[in-house]
Amino acid sequence: MPAAERPLFLPIILGTPRQGRRSEHPAHLVLEETKKRAGVETELIDIRSLHMRLDDAGEEMKDPAFSATVERADGLILVVPEYNHGYPGLLKHALDMNLNEYIHKAVGICGVSAGAVGGARVIENLLPVMRELGLVTTFTDVNFGTVQKIFDEQGKLLDESFVRRVNKFLDELIWMARVLRYGRENIAP
Repeated sequence: MPAAERPLFLPIILGTPRQGRRSEHPAHLVLEETKKRAGVETELIDIRSLHMRLDDAGEEMKDPAFSATVERADGLILVVPEYNHGYPGLLKHALDMNLNEYIHKAVGICGVSAGAVGGARVIENLLPVMRELGLVTTFTDVNFGTVQKIFDEQGKLLDESFVRRVNKFLDELIWMARVLRYGRENIAP
């Protein structure tokens, strides 16, 4: 199928395995909004479900299914909580399982925080990691600050302005993913 007709594949990575994680609700909101987009396929990847060896590093510990998903992806969406001004270590461990699979693909980051800053520091700290992995970051992020006021305990969205924010984020990510896919498939490096 020609690239222009083939749907974009934009999986969403939920970046923490913690019990009681508040980032699960934003991840499901992003998933549902992404599913509404014509010409886009998505799925939720929960890092809890990845098979990760903790006694090795980098590509030596690849999860074949995760690597195949990233290889197929045209871009990635990360939904990541901010823990003590940083990102979860297990997310970094999971991301390090791949390298060539990421090169010249778009990535958008949604930061989640119980505080008012909304995960801005986790996004800031992930940017050099994304660059080193060969991913191209969007300039539009989504910050889910004081997440406990945005969603109730059951995951019901309490602030509808986040639908607009997520859609603005997706507009840019989808455009960038299309442009980069065209470049990967048609322009020699």
